Amino acid sequence: MSKFKLISTPGAKDTMLLIPGWATDYRIFNNLNIKYNYLLPVEFSPFMFSEDLLAAMKENGIKKISILGWSMGGFIACDIVSKYRDCVDEVIFVGVRRRYEKANNEKIKILLNKDRKAFLYKFYNDCISADSEAYKWFRAHLLKDYLESMPLDYLLGELDYLSEHQIEPKYLEGLKVIFVHGRKDRIAPIEEAMVLKEALPQARFISIEGAGHIPFFTQEFNRLFL
Repeated sequence: MSKFKLISTPGAKDTMLLIPGWATDYRIFNNLNIKYNYLLPVEFSPFMFSEDLLAAMKENGIKKISILGWSMGGFIACDIVSKYRDCVDEVIFVGVRRRYEKANNEKIKILLNKDRKAFLYKFYNDCISADSEAYKWFRAHLLKDYLESMPLDYLLGELDYLSEHQIEPKYLEGLKVIFVHGRKDRIAPIEEAMVLKEALPQARFISIEGAGHIPFFTQEFNRLFL
């Protein structure tokens, strides 16, 4: 079950749902600085997320929402649109690919069972360049807690979700869609996101030079929403 918290931003009129990726939580967005109110999943599960979101929107009096889905969050964003399209203003896909193959996810499960911390440490280093300012922030604020607190069962369950879902362009036809991708993404190759964009003529595609799998750590990303 997912539970949500609404954070108001002075002067913002619209609300954006922020959906994190695998092996992270809502705090991954702490440096985001765009002029929206934020709806954050402070308790997060990809399963039944759409239904939990609908209840949270009603509770907070939100009729329409923008969605930023990062990595695994992109799959959840697509699922929301497939079920509750009328509630969605726009979708921003960040660092996404169409699918993650089940066979590879099963290999990751083996590695996690063998040494969870070692695999996570490598994963986070693949997400963010270790010599960047973004990594320094991540290391100071999130890395230790993520390594210590991400339960194995939770990580394995999210991999099962990834094995069972993919981004289906047919659900996004005619909707305002933006793809934002780091040129140096080692988790989700930029070419796969470009193929998704080609299936959606109305979509925009923005690449960020020098950014990896978490391009919203860059000031360039924040400037996209000025």
